[in-house]
Amino acid sequence: MLSVPTLWIVFVVNFLALGLVWAYVIRCYPRFEAARFWAGGVFVAATGAAISMLRGVVDSLIPLLAGGTLLIFACCLAAMGIQRFYRQPAAWLATWLVTGLSLAGLTFFIFVQDNMTIRIIIYSVGQSIPLAMTLKLVFSQAGRKNPGARLAGIIAILILVIHAVRSGGALLHIGGEVSMINFNAFHAALVLVLVFLSMAWNFGFLLMAIDRLRGEVADLALLDDLTGIANRRHLLQRVGEECALSLRTSEPFALLAIDLDGFKAINDTYGHAAGDACLRHFTGLAQSRLRPGDLLARAGGDEFCIVLPATTLREGAMIARHILETCRQDAAGCTSAQIHIAPSIGVAQWTRVIGAYPDRLMAAADQALYAAKKDGKNRYAVYDPGPAIETVPAPAKPALRLSA
Repeated sequence: MLSVPTLWIVFVVNFLALGLVWAYVIRCYPRFEAARFWAGGVFVAATGAAISMLRGVVDSLIPLLAGGTLLIFACCLAAMGIQRFYRQPAAWLATWLVTGLSLAGLTFFIFVQDNMTIRIIIYSVGQSIPLAMTLKLVFSQAGRKNPGARLAGIIAILILVIHAVRSGGALLHIGGEVSMINFNAFHAALVLVLVFLSMAWNFGFLLMAIDRLRGEVADLALLDDLTGIANRRHLLQRVGEECALSLRTSEPFALLAIDLDGFKAINDTYGHAAGDACLRHFTGLAQSRLRPGDLLARAGGDEFCIVLPATTLREGAMIARHILETCRQDAAGCTSAQIHIAPSIGVAQWTRVIGAYPDRLMAAADQALYAAKKDGKNRYAVYDPGPAIETVPAPAKPALRLSA
């Protein structure tokens, strides 16, 4: 039969090791807020277990009360970490209520009416409530995509079952009486299982963190640092996906190639900071005319592309015209102290001749863009595989407004 101090030693050592891992995660990823709650939870749990061990060396029940309360609070911190992981507000009010009521109940059944059975039930309920509160999140649609969340949810259910069995065993006196120094074999086995399930629960959190951080790194690899929109790598990936989809379904899609006229002169005259501001400003204007599902990407320098799924050539030309009109409306409020630039746009549509080769579609859009520039800039041109490319002038003086 395992003694209570032995179980607490196992608990403390393992949770201190987990705490060191979470401390390293926090140091490497300071903006990952959930890790702070999970680190706090394991350190508080280790502290609670260490304080409970003092019951064997001091003639007082206060360590037992403090240790049990801290373990319940640690469980609440872990649950709040899950809430923050899914960008939900941390339930501090529920945490203080659960911890406070558990403290009151443990105090009463330690100092007023000594009842080990009721203390086990209070402790089990105090830990079960925050675990139950996390199940909806980890088994939600977003949670099911994360293998760590599924693991954490399954382990949380197992812990709830063990707490229920332990409470029932205490009520029915299964295995005999339970003392504060030694558990009977039945309760010792259950507590040992709870210790290892608690560790496995935290390993689920680690897997959740790894999956989230890996996803964020992958997203950063597909974003342009300056404008925050898709970069060339993401653009090529998306165009390839759309080409493959259109090849299977025969549904067309359009591509816009955009170049900002006179951008080099802005950099040479006003400096690269002003040029960067122009790029960000144009990004905002273009995005305001796009639909959900459309992709705006910076191909490099002052060159942009827009992927328009399920869009015909005519519809793509309409979006190009709307972008030019937006630039014109923005330019209407410009003053002499502001920088003016205007976009030229080439529009192309996927066809079966292009097939699964995104470079052919991009070359077609670039050809239309060069035609727009050759015909006077500040306009859009539509790619026609025939002998001529149709060019369409923009409304009068479309330009991009930017404060100098």
